Amino acid sequence: MPGLDVPATYQREWFGKDIIAGVVLATLLVPQGMAYAELAGLPTITGLYTTILCLLAYAVFGPSRILVLGPDSALGPMIAATVLPLIASDGDPQKAVALASMLALMVGLIMVLASVAKFGFIADLISKPTMIGYMNGLAITILVGQLPKLFGFKVDSDTFVGDFVGFVQGVANGETVVAAAAVGIAGIVLILALQQWLPKVPAVLVMVVLAIVATTVFDLASRGVSLVGELPRGFPPFTIPRVELSDIGLMFAGALGIALVSLTDTISNSSAFAARSGQEVHGNQEMIGIGAANLAAGFFQGFPVSTSGSRTAVAERSGAKTQLTGVTGAVLVLLMLVLLPGLFRNLPQPALAAVVITASVSLADIPGTVRLWRQSKAEFSLSLAAFLGVAFLGVLPGIGIAVGLSILNIFRRAWWPYETVIGRVPGYEGFHDVNFHPDAKHLPGLVIYRWDAPVFFANVKPFRDNIRQLARTEPKPRWILLAAEPITDVDTTAADVLIELDRELDAQGTSLVFAELKHRVKDKIELYGLKQEIDPHHFYPTLDAAVAAYVALTGATWSTED
Repeated sequence: MPGLDVPATYQREWFGKDIIAGVVLATLLVPQGMAYAELAGLPTITGLYTTILCLLAYAVFGPSRILVLGPDSALGPMIAATVLPLIASDGDPQKAVALASMLALMVGLIMVLASVAKFGFIADLISKPTMIGYMNGLAITILVGQLPKLFGFKVDSDTFVGDFVGFVQGVANGETVVAAAAVGIAGIVLILALQQWLPKVPAVLVMVVLAIVATTVFDLASRGVSLVGELPRGFPPFTIPRVELSDIGLMFAGALGIALVSLTDTISNSSAFAARSGQEVHGNQEMIGIGAANLAAGFFQGFPVSTSGSRTAVAERSGAKTQLTGVTGAVLVLLMLVLLPGLFRNLPQPALAAVVITASVSLADIPGTVRLWRQSKAEFSLSLAAFLGVAFLGVLPGIGIAVGLSILNIFRRAWWPYETVIGRVPGYEGFHDVNFHPDAKHLPGLVIYRWDAPVFFANVKPFRDNIRQLARTEPKPRWILLAAEPITDVDTTAADVLIELDRELDAQGTSLVFAELKHRVKDKIELYGLKQEIDPHHFYPTLDAAVAAYVALTGATWSTED
């Protein structure tokens, strides 16, 4: 519990900065908490319950000094995609809250168990290109899903295509509430303008206050604009969520996806902010902190949480030094619920949609996508596939596609690695790639081949076929010398194929020779019996030693140009 160690090292001059930062943070926590609860398909009050408990729990168990956890725009659609299909057709909000709370408990347990098992590396399962595509897909899905609310009507759909078609049809059929659209669009413009030109001003709070004022002055409720209404008064109630056992099994895949996205987001944000303050990132302790935050939220009618980069940035800019900032924000939100539950009753629903839409815009990484297109068409294709998976198959399948594509990309790189023939280049020491140095020289009868990957069951056949092709070139090589330094591993399947290949080449009058094998790989080769099958004189410590042995054996010489 890192938070318990803070008092021993706390400096008096930090107190005022933490309190001020906590007050500023609270102005952001309330509207965003309510908006992201709506995004998850839950009552707005659950967003505030979640905010309070996760901040308090992370303050005790989280290792970062200023990281801010809470309801997140990236998790909202995942929670909705997991919970809403399990709710009865009447959309029972109590069942929705119970399912979301159980989902938070499941995510919390997954995080804690993963931390105990030292599985912090799981955050690396999603590559940056696929994460960019996933977030872009999430951004467009959230934006389109909020458009009907922004325009004052509802669409009965839970897919991107359905939301888009329903929105277009609603607008075409005249269902738009003009006052609602005006409030929502003005809210978006105001938030984006303030964030662009006055970044230190709490843009969301300013928009929310002006929207409440507009509701009161122009009586927007009588013009068909939906309002948040009075919130329940009092402390978040301790509740053990009651759900059907069959529902838990159906929620498990969603919990895994949420845990993965939350962990990836938290580790990346933690690393970024730790680098600025000189702290170290403790991945497994972060998992404990996120797990504790989710468990606390789950027992008080909350839902799964993650790190918020925007709220953490606000806390940092406001002078936050420790988690006292988050505790201050949580206490202020709690005081609002106890003393002023009606403070946001006149807040228009389109204003909350504006908060969510502006948050979704920040999820998209268009410059990153353009950079991928310029730098690597293959990785751009991975990003595009993840984007399309989220947009057209749904959020949960989208995260599955993102993880699957990342793993397949790793496998592809090992399956079809870079391979080349190398030779001597006049004026340069050592041996160099003929693809970049077409003028590279070769000794007659000697081919030096490099394979930049482990040799294992999935790629040993392409490896074998490449060497067979080299053996068929004219003039026929006497040696095929394998520059084996990039080969980091050989499995039993590959060892068997290498033995067969060596016998096949020997029968053709060509020797397979190895140079620069790593000690670990050499030990494995001995264990597999390759050294008993392959001539022990065909193993050399360096390429130069192997080439010198070939020259001594054949009398071959380099051309006079060298």
